[in-house]
Amino acid sequence: MYWTLSEPLSIERLTIAIADLPAQLSGTKLVQLSDFHYDGLRLSEQQLIEVIARSNQENPDLVLLTGDYVTDDPTPIKALATKLKDLSSKLGIYASLGNHDIYYPHSRLEVTQALTQVGITVLWNAIAYPLGPEFPLVGLADFWSGEFKPSIVLSQIADSTPRLVLSHNPDTAAILKQWRVDLQLSGHTHGGQIVIPGLGPAPVIIQKIRNNTPNIIHPWIPFLKECSNVAINWQWAQGWHQIGRNQLYVNRGLGTYFPGRISCPPELTVITLVSHNG
Repeated sequence: MYWTLSEPLSIERLTIAIADLPAQLSGTKLVQLSDFHYDGLRLSEQQLIEVIARSNQENPDLVLLTGDYVTDDPTPIKALATKLKDLSSKLGIYASLGNHDIYYPHSRLEVTQALTQVGITVLWNAIAYPLGPEFPLVGLADFWSGEFKPSIVLSQIADSTPRLVLSHNPDTAAILKQWRVDLQLSGHTHGGQIVIPGLGPAPVIIQKIRNNTPNIIHPWIPFLKECSNVAINWQWAQGWHQIGRNQLYVNRGLGTYFPGRISCPPELTVITLVSHNG
């Protein structure tokens, strides 16, 4: 039974300029969904049905999924995949995997097979070309998998070619700075789940407290260990960020962990790409 405090679904819309994007791709519409955590506790059936319907209403060119479809046991992926089969887009649905999708040794295979069987293409250190050879789509292995090897993938693309990258954990943006990444789509952080107006996501505040207090105090700081285990760069917890020459967008996700969401609603992201030259 779904019990975790959440908030109504929010649709975030933004336009992102891509250098050297072919003119015919200007206006391309992407929908990003992330962090379902479909396990009967963290995402309600009602909200899942709503997000699929709202995505379809956008009539997107591509639907992009950025990981954590399940929480630990991969068994629920079969039921989730059956529902995700109702997602529609003009050029397909593509997915990367997150750390929870590889929780057990057999999880990655089960999750990949279930998604593949309903027509969702899973990219694990792989490149696809749904928008054509002039704008490849890259899906990287999860950061914590031991197989996160961006050089092997990105070295296959000429630096003059713009590209879109799916990478579940936004911490990878720090590593990906050494390559051209016109737009990285990530999830993982759930936006921090609790956002304090005027101050930002709670994990950012917790990290600032840690950085300005003696180590002896740290065991008494609520959720410090949990936040440190999830991410390093909490300043990238949600939204758009410019990181060197690269762009990163972090979706707040759909599923919700205890203690719930406050001023941090689950998110469906609608991104319109436009050309930018010079």
